[in-house]
Amino acid sequence: MANSENIMNERMIITTGNEISGREITEYLGVVLGIVVRATGIKAGVVGGLKSIAGGNVKSFTAVCEKARIEASSHMVEHAQKIGADAIIAMRYDATEFTQGSTEVIAYGTAVKLN
Repeated sequence: MANSENIMNERMIITTGNEISGREITEYLGVVLGIVVRATGIKAGVVGGLKSIAGGNVKSFTAVCEKARIEASSHMVEHAQKIGADAIIAMRYDATEFTQGSTEVIAYGTAVKLN
């Protein structure tokens, strides 16, 4: 499982890899996902816009992105729990800006049962 990241949620193993070391996948339950749409808000947008002129890390945007990833991951885990999964493999994030200042963040992976 080279270059994979394992995350242990309260009740769910989540990995970017396609297997879980020491565990046998007994059933593939399908794709699970969590979707969040975030807007930066006026204050973060103005501060971020001014900061982007000077360059560097825009902390107000970083905070919005991190919160969206956490929330999307949480929704993905809830989805997996609802269908009886023990773990999520091949987990990924994707983000798409669909209007100026609004971004869709998706966390997705394959839900599996383990032996």
